[in-house]
Amino acid sequence: MSQEWNIRSRGHVCSICQKPLVDRAPVVSALRENAGGYERFDCHPECWKTAGRDWEPFSQWDGVYFAPVKEEKKEALKKEDAGELLRKLMTLDDPAMKNVVYVLAVMLERSKILVERDSKEQPDGSIRRVYEDRRQGDTFVILDPRLRLENIGEVQQQVVALLSGTKTLGEVAGEGDAPPDAEGDEAADAETA
Repeated sequence: MSQEWNIRSRGHVCSICQKPLVDRAPVVSALRENAGGYERFDCHPECWKTAGRDWEPFSQWDGVYFAPVKEEKKEALKKEDAGELLRKLMTLDDPAMKNVVYVLAVMLERSKILVERDSKEQPDGSIRRVYEDRRQGDTFVILDPRLRLENIGEVQQQVVALLSGTKTLGEVAGEGDAPPDAEGDEAADAETA
């Protein structure tokens, strides 16, 4: 799969019986991998148990459905900005921003906005982490770039620059470009990590 990350929104009706999901009721969520990306299923637990399917989920978890709130109370500006920035970067699908996307996801997880639901090692050795937005229910499939400790500070500075508006996406993406020799060294370092 060429995509390094992916967002799938929570459904508001059962993917199997098509009846509305009930606020604060249990729900089974699953991701199915296909040629076009990931397909998300949100189902009543009884529908999930009884439905016949000829496929295994990429990821599956039990949760609680929260109906959308028409008027959300305002939270700290940085948290909302970080979430908005993550969504924007994921829609751009720019491989040069994979480190920034991952650090934003971890930052939002530590702020209790995202929760990691699953992680899957791929045949190529990469790891895809499945996060869910606690409030909105959106699912994010994010490539774990396996950042080295000495590189985290630089990526955190890029995130701060984007959140504060002191740098543009283009400027930060350009910082990720390395000369050909250095790029090979980074790849070798990543394999030994």
